This record gives sequence, structure tokens and C-alpha cells, in this order.
Amino acid sequence: MEEINYSDKNRRLVPTRFKRMFLVVFAFVLHYLVSYILDPYSAYWQDYFTRSISEIIAEWAVSFLFCFLISEVSIFIHRKLNLRVPWTQNKSKRLFLEITLNFIAVLTLILMNMLCYAIIDPQSAQIESVPSMEEIKDILQWIVVSLVISFMIISINTMSYLINNWIETATEMSEHKIKAAELKQASVEAELNALKMQLDPHFIFNNLSVLSELILEDQQLGFEYSENFAKVYRFLLVNSKKNMITLDEEIRFLNAYIFLIEHRVGSGVNFTIDIDDHSRNMYIPSLTLQLLIENAIKHNSTNKRRPLMIRISNEEVGKVVIENTLSPLDHSEITSTGIGLNNITSRFQLLGEQVPEVTRDQYTFRVSIQLVTYDIEHG
Repeated sequence: MEEINYSDKNRRLVPTRFKRMFLVVFAFVLHYLVSYILDPYSAYWQDYFTRSISEIIAEWAVSFLFCFLISEVSIFIHRKLNLRVPWTQNKSKRLFLEITLNFIAVLTLILMNMLCYAIIDPQSAQIESVPSMEEIKDILQWIVVSLVISFMIISINTMSYLINNWIETATEMSEHKIKAAELKQASVEAELNALKMQLDPHFIFNNLSVLSELILEDQQLGFEYSENFAKVYRFLLVNSKKNMITLDEEIRFLNAYIFLIEHRVGSGVNFTIDIDDHSRNMYIPSLTLQLLIENAIKHNSTNKRRPLMIRISNEEVGKVVIENTLSPLDHSEITSTGIGLNNITSRFQLLGEQVPEVTRDQYTFRVSIQLVTYDIEHG
């Protein structure tokens, strides 16, 4: 499992430069707005614009610096607590620490700010031994305004952290889901390839044996047999990586495949193929019909007196039916290789297509397959 570095993750959640500047401007505006709302009729506001421009600019500069320091200190505290006490671990402890540390930082900055004002305006530093109620009121108001600014920044930082953390978590989950889907797809493709290559090994040896006999008895027939044998395996090589092929391609492959069976089994099996032209352009998982034919021959007797009848047709457009007569072999003679209906059903399920419908009665075994009617890119 991939290890997640939470330190790096938390550092990525630190506000960008644009956000930091936004917080400073926001704090600066909030500083004056809250101050005015708390006491709009104070002498400070009544005489505010009667002062010289230099005094106002100097005050704004100090206020902006003060707001900048509050913002940066809040971000610094927020970042350090993200690393040591994240919100996801202990919410109560995190809230207490963030409020307490910001409160201490605000008081410290207020003292520093008072020193700056004392330097700018020495007369303001001449405070009586017992401060008046107005002065106490101004200091308390200053503390309240500063705390409001600080807590607003805390709220913005926390909301930004939680939103970014949620986005990060959702992105990681999406990436894990994508990787899982890719692994599943690779597994499906590997399983499909394995299923498609499960041809009966006896088929190879039987055909090679028949071919050697035909070459000795009838060279022309042996040549035709070898040509069709080559067509069958050429088809397997070309289509081994394809999940879907057209029904017409499958039928043309079957013609070569059936040629081999008829000369190997003789008159013990009869084939009938009756497919309309429209259905030939639809799609089917490759080798489906070949596997069903092989399955029918494997589990039924093939003799001249009672030949095995195999019919491939489409009674309705978009559906192909393969059926064979039943003349079961003695179970002791059957050696199953795992190829057959289970293989076909698994392939249809892996491809997400409708599973073939299998019916049987006393005389007939029938498999109805729904063709794929939409355009599909195969290969």
C-alpha cells in the first residue's frame, strides 16, 4: 500500500500568496469596519478626516502592518497545528490550542502596535497614571477588533483547510478507484485471453494425424485439408486479442473448421448453416460457435447410422441459435477439459454482454445467443 506523507499533504494546504494577500486586505478592511460598527459616534471617527493626509497614511501603514502580522501569525499557528494536532485527530484540543495561541499572539501584537503609535505620535504616549474610562474603552475595543479579525482569519483558514483536505481525499480515492479499475480491466483481459486460448489439445493431434493419412492416400485432399487447417490457426492467431468479431467472420472461420471435422469424423456429423445477411454484420465473442460445436461433438456419439445433426441459424434478427441432436456418450468415455458452456458464459459475463440462453429436451440441445448490434471497435 502506498504510504501517504501527511506532512507534505498539510504543507500543500497552506494558503497561496494570493490567498495570503487577500487575508491581509480582508483583515485591514475588517479592522476599520468593526471599529466603526462598535462605536460610530466616537471622537475618533468624528475628527478622522480633519487630520492631515500624512497622519492618515501613517496610521493606515501601521494598521496594514498590524493586520499583516495578525494574518501571518494566524497562518503560521494554523500550519504548525496542522502538522501536530490536525482537525481530523482531535477537534476539541485543536480548537482550544488555536484560539489560545491566537489570543496570546493578538495581545502581543497589540502591545507592539501601541509602541509603534507612541513612536509616531509621542503625545499619545503621555498617559496619566490612572487611565480614563475612554482610554480603557479604546484599548478593549482594540482588543475586540483584533480578536474578531484573528477569529475570522482562523475561520477562513479552517474552512480552506477542510475543503482542500476533502478535495485531496476525494482525489486520492478517485485515483485508487481508477487504479483498481485498471487492474480489474487488465485481469479481465488476461482472463479473456486465457479463455479464448483454451482449445482442446486433442484437436491438434487428431488433425495432424488425419492430415498425415490423407497425404498418403489422396495428395489433393491432403493439400485442401492442410489449407483449411492453416486457415483455422491463422484465424486463431489474428483474432486471439479480439474480444468481438462479426458473425460473418465467425461463420467463414467455421467453414474451414467444419471441413476438418467432416473429414476427420466422416458422415457421423452433419452441419447446416442458415444465417441472413443482416445478422452477419452484428458482433459475437470470437470462437463462441466453434466452442459450442466442439462441445456438441465431445459429448455426443457420431456414427453413420445415427449422425449428429448440428444446425446454426437465426430465427430472428439479432439472435443466433446453435442446436444439436442428443445422442449422449457413456459418461465413462468423456474426459472434460473445462472448455464449453462455462467458458462461454464466463466470457459473456466478463464482456458485460447478455449470457446465452441454454435449453434442452429429450432430443435437442439448444443455445440462443444475443448478438451485439451496436458498432464496436474490436481488436
